[in-house]
Amino acid sequence: MTPSQEQHLENIAEEAVRLIGRKYKKGVVEHNGNLWKKKHIIDFAIDEATDQIIYLLTLKAQLKEKGIELGEIEE
Repeated sequence: MTPSQEQHLENIAEEAVRLIGRKYKKGVVEHNGNLWKKKHIIDFAIDEATDQIIYLLTLKAQLKEKGIELGEIEE
């Protein structure tokens, strides 16, 4: 990997750790108790995944509406 790719990976990893910690702590306060003891966790995960799809499709539509195309290289 190039130095730029290594730096990009490091930035992503650091941000992921920060976001996970913040979200976990918020969830503990909001939902009380230990996550690993919760029933129906698969249903919660499916709800979260569904939310993510909704957010991504909405963002995609907003970018398209504004005529914004991200990136530079065709895959």
